[in-house]
Amino acid sequence: MDNLHTTTYQYAFLDSGTGGLPYFAQLRAHAPHASCVYLADTRHFPYGEKTRDEVIRFATATVDELLEKFSPEVVIVACNTISVAALAALRERYSIPFVGTVPAIKLGAAKSVNRKIGLLATERTVCDPYTDDLIGQFASDCEVTRIGDSKLVSRIESELVTAGRDARIEAVKPSIERFRAAGVDTIVLACTHFLHVSDEIHEVAGPGIEIIDSREGVVQQALRLVPP
Repeated sequence: MDNLHTTTYQYAFLDSGTGGLPYFAQLRAHAPHASCVYLADTRHFPYGEKTRDEVIRFATATVDELLEKFSPEVVIVACNTISVAALAALRERYSIPFVGTVPAIKLGAAKSVNRKIGLLATERTVCDPYTDDLIGQFASDCEVTRIGDSKLVSRIESELVTAGRDARIEAVKPSIERFRAAGVDTIVLACTHFLHVSDEIHEVAGPGIEIIDSREGVVQQALRLVPP
């Protein structure tokens, strides 16, 4: 580990578990030779069931460790819960740039035809004032159905990444069927863990519902801040 203390990485990814790995993969697809480090605070997983103050405290301690050991040039907060609850506090505390994975409400509103949007996230994210502000700013004319499904997040972290198709379909079906009953035509995936089961979410939702996530926008912002 001693060598890591003197190594500078271009991009650091911060999450509570494996949810941010699709963001890591997206960046490597654009910049295959970029130097990256991924740090997951599994000790405090799941963040989505914590209070706002707890999320800020745990995330700050993890970033302290990240900066001390790896000296990244930019930190990608590959966790929606940390982003909505703690991103402002992290930016205030540290001089290094942070790229957050906030819910893609703006894009969801732009895509929705019937002005009915589904937001699938953790309990912490769906009730956070930051999310309220995003909806008020970008989707005030939309009916937004919010579902906090931290149990699904925990199942993805513990078993569903390696589970078979049938188990993954059954796991995502309850939330997606609730969105269908609400008549949404667009679903925003606002927890990075859901990207691990995005194929199954698309399959259950069917062709009449568009699925939105923030992968490409987040990665492009990181690449703008720190060119590979």
